[in-house]
Amino acid sequence: MSENVVVTHALTKRYGRRTALSDCTVQVPAGRVVGLVGPNGAGKSTLLQLVCGLLEPTAGRLEVLGERPRSGSARVGFVAQDTPVYAGLTVEEHLAFGARLNPSWDDAVARRRIDDLGLDPTQRAGRLSGGQRAQLALTLAIAKRPDLLLLDEPVAALDPLARREFLQALMEFIADEGTSVVMSSHLVTDLERVCDFLIVLSRSKVKVTGEVEELLATHHRLTGARIDPAALGPGRQVVQARHTDVQSSLVVRSSAPIDDPAFRVDGIDLEDLVLAYMSEAGAGRVLERQP
Repeated sequence: MSENVVVTHALTKRYGRRTALSDCTVQVPAGRVVGLVGPNGAGKSTLLQLVCGLLEPTAGRLEVLGERPRSGSARVGFVAQDTPVYAGLTVEEHLAFGARLNPSWDDAVARRRIDDLGLDPTQRAGRLSGGQRAQLALTLAIAKRPDLLLLDEPVAALDPLARREFLQALMEFIADEGTSVVMSSHLVTDLERVCDFLIVLSRSKVKVTGEVEELLATHHRLTGARIDPAALGPGRQVVQARHTDVQSSLVVRSSAPIDDPAFRVDGIDLEDLVLAYMSEAGAGRVLERQP
């Protein structure tokens, strides 16, 4: 497999005059758990639907697993926002349906997960709880044995316990299979638990991408006497600047250590980093941190 499972260049999707995704250039590395984060309407769902072939781009280039994406590919698993299952079908009928549609279907994996989850195979999906429906949808995606798993806000509507159980199941699957995963979310806590690579979208544009560990190591909060951010000098990208009459608080990206007696230099966490890029984009209220 290529070192990148998704490659885009100037990828754009428009609906009439509305631009849902603009000039998106990213590389999604293989074997990683990628967090795709941004406010509602940022373009996260559009990007995932382009990747799995449900949408055609307006402009730009897109490769998924080395080829043009196509809807229904057995190599790509997709769980949409509403964790799509068929209310009138039983759990057992969902498994049978998945087996018929996917040549790489692993029935043993599917049935083991259903058993571990305590789901009744004769129960209709419409009578399952939200968490159970999400777990069923994840089971159907996993049993395809995909090379790439796409998750579009899969836990946004779940209560904290169901969300934690879903993420635990996801982490166990990743540990066992090593599948590449892209998960969109506006819940920072979810990303902190499972993701090691980050893509931040806002207002249809990519704001930053990179390994989480590297991003956290190269972003700092500087606090000191009020200063014009342009005076910091070269090699320091000011992501966010806030000022009072006498003080400045700056989030700065710098590959070199910052040793400046004029400032107190602190690290930032993932929530601070994402919020800084959202604030820079002028996006207003952006993310939620939930238990």
